[in-house]
Amino acid sequence: MTIVFLNGEFMPMADAKISPMDRGFLFGDGIYEVIPSYAGRCIGLLPHLQRMKLGLQAIGMPLPMDINALKTIVERLIRDNGKGNLGIYIHVSRGADIKRSHAYPVNVAQTVFAFTFEIPPEPVADKSLVKGYKVISAQDLRWKRCQVKSTSLLGNVLHFQQGQDAGCHETLLFNQEGYLTEASACNVFVIKNNCILTPPLDHQLLPGITRHLLLDMLKQDNKLHIAERAIHIDEVRCADEIWLTSSSKEVAPVIELDGKPVGDGKVGDIWLAAQRLFSQQKYQY
Repeated sequence: MTIVFLNGEFMPMADAKISPMDRGFLFGDGIYEVIPSYAGRCIGLLPHLQRMKLGLQAIGMPLPMDINALKTIVERLIRDNGKGNLGIYIHVSRGADIKRSHAYPVNVAQTVFAFTFEIPPEPVADKSLVKGYKVISAQDLRWKRCQVKSTSLLGNVLHFQQGQDAGCHETLLFNQEGYLTEASACNVFVIKNNCILTPPLDHQLLPGITRHLLLDMLKQDNKLHIAERAIHIDEVRCADEIWLTSSSKEVAPVIELDGKPVGDGKVGDIWLAAQRLFSQQKYQY
């Protein structure tokens, strides 16, 4: 039986009910996080919760409880649902009003919902076991506040489906000037001549937790040059390696872009070193 958290109570999922007047349903007016855990251990729990706090502030909502209380909810959900390989989804909406109006309601309690779901075993640094991703490229047609992890994900969903319809796993997105932003559900790293590049944080991309952890690890390791800068589509097409990073994928190698091989079309040595480093240190955050 799956146990969930809803507005101060733990209960079976079948008993959880949210009003159809909830602004999360009517407007996508909310913020969410997904936190991976393996055998009861979370990856980047506090950075995820801190990002949720910042996201809520960006849309004019307070964190509904302090971070330690949210941490306790996460820990109990993991314990009550079996301590396996679990993703923890936390969703905070502005709550349910008695009428539908674009304006923010007053004196309405926020809706706080959290549940767990099974995820695959944690990735390992092994070229023979890792899946090489095939991706396409497209102009980024989403809204201009992608740094906010909003529950309004239709733009991302449409770009993700664009990749699926092309028989690929993901879609790399570029702005009108031809510069890389991110993928539909991942951040992106580009490797050229032993230099690791990734776009700088701004309103065009999400400040991914895996991106943040990996950059911190690589900088401390201090073996490769790292640059956060604008990356033109021409550079991406000439890359030696491309990686996708997310909480579910960790560091995923891309072997094909728009039907053409990335580098030699094989999983790269720098990916192997990066995933190995991430696997060694990811529980330290």
